[in-house]
Amino acid sequence: MAEENAVPTVFVVDDDPDVRDALAMLLTAAGRPVETWPSADDFLAGCAPERRGCLILDVRLPGMNGLTAQQALASRGYTLPVIFISGHGDIPMAVRAVSAGALDFLEKPFSDTAVLDCVDRALAEDEHRRGERERILGIERRLARLTPREREVMDRLVEGKVNKIVARELDCSTRTVEIHRARVLHKMGVANVSQLVRYVLGHPDYPGAAAPAEEEESGG
Repeated sequence: MAEENAVPTVFVVDDDPDVRDALAMLLTAAGRPVETWPSADDFLAGCAPERRGCLILDVRLPGMNGLTAQQALASRGYTLPVIFISGHGDIPMAVRAVSAGALDFLEKPFSDTAVLDCVDRALAEDEHRRGERERILGIERRLARLTPREREVMDRLVEGKVNKIVARELDCSTRTVEIHRARVLHKMGVANVSQLVRYVLGHPDYPGAAAPAEEEESGG
């Protein structure tokens, strides 16, 4: 199962068996692993959220339609980039789909080149998203290792405050701040405060300073 989850796969959800078969043949011939599903309900029941790849999703499906499925995917933790297809597509429908996070929208009949181009973009986007999530999780794991006092020191360092100011605000000695700062740098895996600022501000939810410190102060 772990090996299956590691393979980027193109998931095709369409109630028309001819469309499913045609897309499967096209994608397989182009070297893209593919799985097909007849309905969104079946896909949600049978495909784990952690699977890698992208989703080609028909808008008009029996049971749960494509736009509703898109909402269900997001609420259940799926992050697969979605390419919508439809034989009855119109501009409002396309706008709704893309506004809700769809990567692209193709109206049937579509060319092989258009499908493959969309799939390549979607697979690249999935890889990018997963890399970003792993980077953010890495920051969160390191932040979780800090003690409450170390976090207080770190937050002030990120704001650009020197050790003397941090010590005054936390009612402790400058030497104590220096010790905490060294521990923060070690736990966060950085060499100096400038690197620390760039690292933690890479987390989208970190309420850090607007600008990093320009140079490492000596401890005064």
